[in-house]
Amino acid sequence: MPARRKLSDEIRMRIEEMIRDEVYPVGTTLPSEREMMEMFDVGRPSIREALFALERMGLVKIKTGEKAKVTRPTPKDLLSSLSGVANLLLEQPHGVEHFEQARLFMETSLARHAAEHATDLQIGTLREALERNRDAIPKARLFAITDVAFHRILTEIPGNPIFVAMHDALVDWLINQRRLPSDPDVSNKRSYEGHAAIFHAIEARDPNAAAHAMKVHLENAQRKFKPAN
Repeated sequence: MPARRKLSDEIRMRIEEMIRDEVYPVGTTLPSEREMMEMFDVGRPSIREALFALERMGLVKIKTGEKAKVTRPTPKDLLSSLSGVANLLLEQPHGVEHFEQARLFMETSLARHAAEHATDLQIGTLREALERNRDAIPKARLFAITDVAFHRILTEIPGNPIFVAMHDALVDWLINQRRLPSDPDVSNKRSYEGHAAIFHAIEARDPNAAAHAMKVHLENAQRKFKPAN
């Protein structure tokens, strides 16, 4: 016999359906909690739980003392809702390796795409990010920021917000698992050299070389941050 849904799940599904049917279009407010209690004949806890679930989905925005406002979900909302699942997966045997592999598949494809399709302006922006990364080699914290920025700019080149959200999520989840390198100066220089190889292959419009340079760079990073046995 299937498990009975919680009241809050039923309410969440009904409100979600009304949002999708534009009974409550994007930008409008939902009825007050009291009005919804009467509408669905339930108590306040069930209404609040349903609203919090809708907020996690990116369908509403909740501010204290105000009615919930209908919003448009973004790729970031979707991936943020997966954070708890991601942390559980990272804790599994080989969990980090699986996330590293996912990033490798995505970023080698992005490097190949950039070599084939990036505009001169986009290549110029990537060059500036590379220069900032080079200048930050002696500064551990700034280098980490410019490292992520270089990869993010590369991810922005296709103009697909899902790729950007995936990149941000993967990097955030993986960074929390990494230990600091024992020799940051040497490590930062090698990382910069990896970025430079990726950039020069993209600038030369060589998709195979760009994908290979990204693969070598990320595999080196995986070895660098791999926990000691």
